[in-house]
Amino acid sequence: MTIIIRDQLVNPPTWFPSFRDLTLYCNVFLRDDIVIESDDADSYAPWLRPRGGLDFVEDIVRPGSEDGVRLDVAPNYPRSVITDRIAPENVHRLISQIRMCRGLR
Repeated sequence: MTIIIRDQLVNPPTWFPSFRDLTLYCNVFLRDDIVIESDDADSYAPWLRPRGGLDFVEDIVRPGSEDGVRLDVAPNYPRSVITDRIAPENVHRLISQIRMCRGLR
């Protein structure tokens, strides 16, 4: 399964350590491929790479080009988990919602 994270959720108010925790968990324990969905990959990759943000991310893709569970700021696609940020207080809820969208409990 692929987890597609909208590029807006990489920026503040997202806590970067929480972003890393979420991508680590989904990649290692759920064995999902993680991609970031963005129109402007050139501006995100140089910022994410030195901070370890691409350690568990496979690629940066164009919007709508991948199928999977989406972590988004608006319900633009089916199987979307909606949030305004990734932070310590919502990482467990996001993981639970991702698991439910995948059909796991």
